[in-house]
Amino acid sequence: MSVRELVVLGTASQVPTRHRNHNGYLLRWDGEGILFDPGEGTQRQMLRAGVAAHDLNRICVTHFHGDHSLGLAGVIQRINLDRVPHEVTAHYPRSGQRFFDRLRYSTAYRETVGLTEAPVDADGPLATTASYTLEAHRLSHPVESYGYRLTEPDGLRMLPDRLAAHGISGPDVGRIQREGSLGGVTLEEVSETRRGQRFAFVMDTRLCPGVHALADGCDLLVIESTFLDEDVTLAEEHGHLTAGQAARAARDAGVRHLVLTHFSQRYPDPADFERQARAAGFEGELTVARDLDRVPLPKRR
Repeated sequence: MSVRELVVLGTASQVPTRHRNHNGYLLRWDGEGILFDPGEGTQRQMLRAGVAAHDLNRICVTHFHGDHSLGLAGVIQRINLDRVPHEVTAHYPRSGQRFFDRLRYSTAYRETVGLTEAPVDADGPLATTASYTLEAHRLSHPVESYGYRLTEPDGLRMLPDRLAAHGISGPDVGRIQREGSLGGVTLEEVSETRRGQRFAFVMDTRLCPGVHALADGCDLLVIESTFLDEDVTLAEEHGHLTAGQAARAARDAGVRHLVLTHFSQRYPDPADFERQARAAGFEGELTVARDLDRVPLPKRR
């Protein structure tokens, strides 16, 4: 059975605390692992979460502030130390190439793994596999920043009542799926579209078109909520969202499960983020992320 879940490695913004590591998030999507924004300490958090370097297929960096990228050096060196047997691809803003290079080669080590660099410099698709399309959208932050979105292709759901009505059962179900028709009955008559799952990762940003494009129709949205609503002026000044802003964006986008994260150290009670998100009108499933949480994608509609 395929596994699709978010493993939360860290949830702090800028300054880690006793209870919150710097950022880090692993998305398990079937047989692949996509690591987002590995901040300082990510390699150790991976160990605590039971995540191995062999689990990584892609690394996606939204921008080059330290709490989102300082863990790159350790993660890349661990990939090489463990001799990961498959290609690993890194996506990051092209404008930060010099930072990526410095982190990749910050100390001496033996390169044993082919790390493919695939920098981002525009909105649009980055990669397409059998199980998803990965795309990026520009966000609004003091340094260039991109959010990421995975979209599974739509599939088909067979309808047992319609199959039975046409006398189709057993091996003939597979046959009509392969051939498109059987005995004058078309595949469309006995099936319906099964909407592909959608996931988005939105970090440091003000409200902007990219936030809405990334969140649209998501089954699982991971989004920063650095500030509470009473500090909206600070949020705007520093290029961040409040809990209420993030929740309203999710509400308007039809998000099913909202994960709030990237919290400022100034707030001791994480329950305040949940209260403000609910007050903003978000009624779906809601997680105020904690380090080492595991959040499954919702079941298909």
